[in-house]
Amino acid sequence: MSEGAARKVEVVTFGCRLNLVESEAMRRAASVGAGGDLIIVNTCAVTAEAGRQARQAIRRLRRERPEAEIVVTGCGVEVETARFAGMPEVSRVVGNAAKTAPEAWAPETEPALRVGDVMSLRETAGHFLDGLDGHTRGFLQVQNGCDHRCTFCVIPFGRGPSRSAPLARAVDETRRLVDAGAKEIVLTGVDLTSWGDDLPGRPRLGRLVQTLLRHAPDLPRLRLSSIDCIEADPALIEAIGGEKRLMPHLHLSLQAGDDMILKRMKRRHARADAVRLCADLRRARPDIVYGADLIAGFPTETEAMFQNTLALVADCGLTHLHVFPFSARPGTPAAKMPPVARDIVRDRAKRLRVVGAAALQRHLAAQVGKRLTVLTERGGAGRAEDFTLVKTPGVEAGRLMEVDVTGVEGDALIATTLPRREKADPQDRGEGS
Repeated sequence: MSEGAARKVEVVTFGCRLNLVESEAMRRAASVGAGGDLIIVNTCAVTAEAGRQARQAIRRLRRERPEAEIVVTGCGVEVETARFAGMPEVSRVVGNAAKTAPEAWAPETEPALRVGDVMSLRETAGHFLDGLDGHTRGFLQVQNGCDHRCTFCVIPFGRGPSRSAPLARAVDETRRLVDAGAKEIVLTGVDLTSWGDDLPGRPRLGRLVQTLLRHAPDLPRLRLSSIDCIEADPALIEAIGGEKRLMPHLHLSLQAGDDMILKRMKRRHARADAVRLCADLRRARPDIVYGADLIAGFPTETEAMFQNTLALVADCGLTHLHVFPFSARPGTPAAKMPPVARDIVRDRAKRLRVVGAAALQRHLAAQVGKRLTVLTERGGAGRAEDFTLVKTPGVEAGRLMEVDVTGVEGDALIATTLPRREKADPQDRGEGS
C-alpha cells in the first residue's frame, strides 16, 4: 500500500507483466487526488479462472475494508463489463482506454461506469515508467493491443488493436530510465513482436532493440518480455547473437507442440518453426535460455497430441515453463470445440509441470561452479542474465554484481558474493552497438 497526497491507494493486480506496469501508472495517477482510501483491482481476462479469482478478491476486499472505494479495471472489465459493474462491492468500473489517465481517478467528477470502445483505439498508452515498487528494473511499454485472433483468447477484445510507441519516443524514454539509474530495462507489450506494424515504414522489433542499445550506451542490460516465435525478424536474431547487453533469455508464446492443435488454436506457427527458431538462436547465442507458455488439454487434444507438447520441452530446450490447464472463455471459438475431460486436463497440466520442473533443475545444476552476473532485488534474491533466480541474502537491492554459484536450493541458485565491485561499464568492455 502506498500513500499519496490525500488518500491511501492500494492496487491489486492479476495477470501479465504489462498489467503490473500499468498498475504502477494507475497508483501514481490516483495517489495525487483527493478522497478516502482507494483500492484498484486490475483484472485479467486470459482465463475464466482469472475472472473468478478477481471477483473473489473483490468480495474479500469489501469485507476487510468496508470504508474503501473499490474501482475495478483491466481486461476482465472489457470482456465482462456488466458482470463486474453489477457487483454490489464495486464502486466504479474503468476501462483499459481510460485507466492510466489521471482524470479517471477523480471520484467527484467521474461516472460509475467508464468503459469505452477499446477496439477503436489507435494510439499506444502514453505512460512510461522509471521502475516499479519492489523491483530494481525499469519497464518500457512500447506496444499494446493485438491484431491476431487465436481461438482460445479474448485479449484482443480487452486491449484493442495493436498500437506501437514511436521509435524516437522509445529512445527518449530509455535514456530517461538510464538517467534515473535503471541497470536493466524490460521491453513489454501485449504482442511485442508486432511492434512497428502500424508505424511509417513498418520497422520491426529488431530495429527497435538495436536502436535503443546504440542510443543508450550506458545501459547495462536490455531484456525482452514474451515474444511470438514466428515474428522474430532477422535483425532481432542478429541482435540476440551479437549484443551482449541484450539478455540471453526469451519467453516464447508457443502454446502447444502439436501441429493440429496449433492449427485449431489458429496460431501462425508450426511445431517445426518453434524448434528451428530455438536452434538458430542457440547457435547464435549458446548461453540463451528459453521460457514458454504452454496450454494443456486444449479441446480435441488426444494423448498422442499431448505427447508432442511434452516432447517440445526437450526439442526446444525449454527451461522456464508457464503451464495453463485449458479454461474455456465464453465467446471464443475454442469454447465451442469438443472439450477434453477436466480430470484429463488437470493430469496433463501436472505432467507438463513435472517435465518443466525437471528441465529447470537440470539447468540449475549446470550453473554450479560458474561465475554469474546478478542484478539484485528486494527480498534477498536477484536475477542472472538468463533470468535464473539467485539467492543473495543480505545484499541491498539494485546492485549489479558477480557471484560464484555454489549450489541449488529449490528453484534458485545459492552463491557466494565476490568482493564489492560493480559490473564494469559496457563501454569499458567494448560492448554495445
